Amino acid sequence: MRAVVMGGTSGIGLASAEQLANAGLDVTVTGRDPAKLAGVTGKFAGAERVDGTDREAVREFFSRFGSFEHLVLAFSPGAVGLGPVREVSPEDLEAAFSGKLFAYLDSIRQARVTRSITMVSAASARAALPGTVTLAAVNGAIERMVSPLAAELAPVRVNAVSPGVVDTGWWSFLPEAQREEQFKAIAAGVPAGRIAVAADVADAISYLVSASFVTGTILPVDGGFTVA
Repeated sequence: MRAVVMGGTSGIGLASAEQLANAGLDVTVTGRDPAKLAGVTGKFAGAERVDGTDREAVREFFSRFGSFEHLVLAFSPGAVGLGPVREVSPEDLEAAFSGKLFAYLDSIRQARVTRSITMVSAASARAALPGTVTLAAVNGAIERMVSPLAAELAPVRVNAVSPGVVDTGWWSFLPEAQREEQFKAIAAGVPAGRIAVAADVADAISYLVSASFVTGTILPVDGGFTVA
């Protein structure tokens, strides 16, 4: 059984790749940072440099890789696009969509996957937080396409996980002390009482990969943020 985790060299993608490999799958991860790829070389069945925004590179990778059972999409352009909508540059707006939504769609179009596709969106798709309009638009589009993709690509199952705040490198734009203060404040406002770690989201992804009767589903992994 083979799985591909795109964006699998750090954060949620890496944690998911590790869990799937521990479950006995032959996992290939992709990433665009040579240093991060070097850090996982030998850890998985394969590790390849693929920039998800490079359509030709994505096409070439999947053409060469052939058919496989499970695809996990965990691309992230980082915090690009974060901020008041009138202050986000057109370039950052385009980068936010290209780095995640369009990269997901290109991968889905090219991948010869036979059993499941699992995408990582974010709780910003269903929240009302100032400064997150761009993120909400990108992740909202991802979540909205789950159902039609599940119908169109059947019997391949299509699902998404929707994390809240997760302690990963995504937050590296904040100084450490400020990040810790923000995490503390957020944790106090969610029922789970803490901030997620990447393994929490990887648990949900691993479940969806193995749940043979679950498709068209968006699974919140936000500690209760969207119901608090």
